Amino acid sequence: MPDQPHSPEDLREPLSPPETALDAGSQALSEALRSSFGIVKFVMAVLVLVFLGSGIFIVGPQEQAMRIHLGKPVGEGKAALLGPGLHLSWPYPIDEYIKVPISSIQKVTSTVGWFAITPAQEAAGIEPPVFGNTPINPLVDGYVLTADNNIIHTRATLTYHIADPVGYVFNFVNASNAVQNTLDSALLDTAAQFHVDDILSRDVARFKEAVQKRVEGLVEQQNLGIVVDGCQVQSRPPRQLKEAFDSVLNAELGRSKQLDSARSYQNQVTSQASADAQSRVNSAQSERARLVNDITSQAERFNEILPRYQENPALFFQQRLNETLGRALTNVQDKIFLAESANGKPKEFRALLNRPPPPKTEETKP
Repeated sequence: MPDQPHSPEDLREPLSPPETALDAGSQALSEALRSSFGIVKFVMAVLVLVFLGSGIFIVGPQEQAMRIHLGKPVGEGKAALLGPGLHLSWPYPIDEYIKVPISSIQKVTSTVGWFAITPAQEAAGIEPPVFGNTPINPLVDGYVLTADNNIIHTRATLTYHIADPVGYVFNFVNASNAVQNTLDSALLDTAAQFHVDDILSRDVARFKEAVQKRVEGLVEQQNLGIVVDGCQVQSRPPRQLKEAFDSVLNAELGRSKQLDSARSYQNQVTSQASADAQSRVNSAQSERARLVNDITSQAERFNEILPRYQENPALFFQQRLNETLGRALTNVQDKIFLAESANGKPKEFRALLNRPPPPKTEETKP
């Protein structure tokens, strides 16, 4: 068909949607965006509050804390320490706080000198088994060298408390590791100055004291800011040589027993000899005192009778002779006295010794 001419109405563009429908969609989108923005604002406000609240911290009753502002502590010395309670600071990374336990006892154990053992085995008191003549493996087993070139296992446990929190925190990157390294160094150095028998049996207490003294010296030298409360040391021979060390220990105990027995016998003999010597000395002193007193009394008596002898020696001699004979012949039935003759010649005296028996009386008759 031939094309028919279009009317002006047919040449007009299609009409657009109603304006009311477009306004309703925009309004819904606007409301959705407004709600989303409200939620985002609420979440942001909560995040801001959480961020600001992260700067609030609590210090416990056995703690002290330090606040660090932009990498520097706030305050100097004791003024930088915060006591127990609630404290405020700017959130990280503006501010940072570090808590330090100052009242509680800290404990650290040496990491050198001890054989490899699991926590379960140690809790049960079981040592790892040794298979055959397996030597010590330096990669897993620790040990120390003694002054007499022996190898033993030893372990030290140090208890301490923090005396200078500022120095403890800021003088070292990790102060607890520094304390442990100090303990390890002191244990190795002290073991190298003792013989194996002294560490294991003879002088255990002195070895422990030497380790603690060495730790205290290193702590003061390095200014760790701690005070050592105690040090416990545990030592034992290598497990591979346990039987050999036990044999040596038994021999040492037998030797000590024999020495103790010999010393006991020595003390007994010495005490007895001392008692005997003292008894003899006392007896001699008593005899000496008696003789001195006797001689003194005789000297006094001699000095007393000397003048009488000097006056008349013959008379004095005769009196003393009569007195002496009288004492000597007190119980003699018949007494006969022969004086010297005038010419000095001895007189002859004849006595009939076979005398007749006395007559019997009525009492003596059978």
